[in-house]
Amino acid sequence: MPGAPVDARVSVSLCTYNGEAFLGDQLASIARQTVLPGEIVISDDGSTDGTSVIVERFAATSPVPVRFLRNPTALGVTRNFERAIRATVGDLVVLSDQDDVWRPDRLERALAAFDARPELQLVCSDARLVGADGAPLGTTLFASLSIGPHERDRIRAGDAFGVLLRRNLVTGATAMFRRAVFDAAAPFPAPWVHDEWLAIVAASRGPIEFLDEPLVDYRQHGANQIGIVEPTLAYKISRLMQPGRQRNSDIADRVAGLASWLDDARDPAPRADPSAVVAKAAFERFRADLAPARWRRILPVMLRAPRGEYQRYASQGALDILRDLLQPA
Repeated sequence: MPGAPVDARVSVSLCTYNGEAFLGDQLASIARQTVLPGEIVISDDGSTDGTSVIVERFAATSPVPVRFLRNPTALGVTRNFERAIRATVGDLVVLSDQDDVWRPDRLERALAAFDARPELQLVCSDARLVGADGAPLGTTLFASLSIGPHERDRIRAGDAFGVLLRRNLVTGATAMFRRAVFDAAAPFPAPWVHDEWLAIVAASRGPIEFLDEPLVDYRQHGANQIGIVEPTLAYKISRLMQPGRQRNSDIADRVAGLASWLDDARDPAPRADPSAVVAKAAFERFRADLAPARWRRILPVMLRAPRGEYQRYASQGALDILRDLLQPA
């Protein structure tokens, strides 16, 4: 029986750190793809468990070439992914976490989207949330992110940049993007997480697409470096009462960095709205600078609310008005 076809355009970028518990399952799922990638680049961030042994055993029997990079000093998640992506050679890069499992047609479905729309810059999909044992948790990634129809309509209409400027919706473990996106985005600016930065850069260059199919089992096991929290009412209320000034300051710094990148971008970013980026940065700085005393926030927040900035730029919309009024300093 012939093996699956190989698409040399595709490179898998997989990062590891002490991943022996689940890495074998993920590598096996990549090897079972109905369309195989041209290469798998694995970058390890200083594992002290059996991760290296698992990778080496897999590489010996892998149906496609495997390159294994070992960082002499730990880089952290974002820099590790940057190193792994930089080492790829394909025109399309697909990200992989060490603890997930891919549906056999993950690459085939993403490739079909790119082939159907040559102007696409990035494709991501829904994912099934599963526990440490791989059992479904009864929900999906898109449901947990509360992606609404208005956001989906704007993305389909070509305003992905505006949607992602408000809040990130792209999870790297489900994403495939053009190598040209990475070339424009690198080096990754320090305040940004790798998938958020790649997504906003992709959206500045052209359309992106969301596939409703759960093409990945996204494992939640308590040790995820980046995980998903179910958006229950209790969780949303708890967020209202969490200190947020530092968060807003960090967002303002990130968006200010995006504005600088747009000013200095080597390649055109025709889908970006620089004036909206500046406005978002100013809005988040306003929120970060609100007075510690709650009573002193009432007037500035109430004066700002009618301007529509909470709806345009705050991740929770009008709910963030309550957050700014109620959260502790």
